[in-house]
Amino acid sequence: MPTRAIDKPARSPALTIAEMTAFLEEVFPEVVKPGGIIEVADLGYATCSIRLRFTPDHLRPGGTISGPTMMMLADLSVYVAVLSVIGRVPLAVTSSLNINFFRKSPPKNLIAECKLLKIGRRLSVGEALILPQGEEAAVAHATATYAIPAADPSGS
Repeated sequence: MPTRAIDKPARSPALTIAEMTAFLEEVFPEVVKPGGIIEVADLGYATCSIRLRFTPDHLRPGGTISGPTMMMLADLSVYVAVLSVIGRVPLAVTSSLNINFFRKSPPKNLIAECKLLKIGRRLSVGEALILPQGEEAAVAHATATYAIPAADPSGS
């Protein structure tokens, strides 16, 4: 199967927001559940916006949202973007994640705006820009590579 170009004319995502949310609730119930801290705000083909609802538990000393919290948001956003192309493939896994923190994040909701840069048969690369909701200046930028499992040749 050849590498799929991401910059082709608009395509529909493999899952709707409702289908993606239901799937995430199933596989990550600790963060994605009705009233949970994560919400799929927008979903396109190879793109998504994920909202992290702020709670005081996200703060580290100094009053900023913690790095691990932002890493989780970035990682999940790339996972959602990958699934928007390949569909329900629960065993797609992170193989690398790199994050750069630009400035202190205020204690408010965060938005991860994600797009895939490449999606191939076995690897996908995406980037996520993390912004405080309602602000234009990012607090972090992440890139992640996801390993995509081989298709089951038996079709089961």
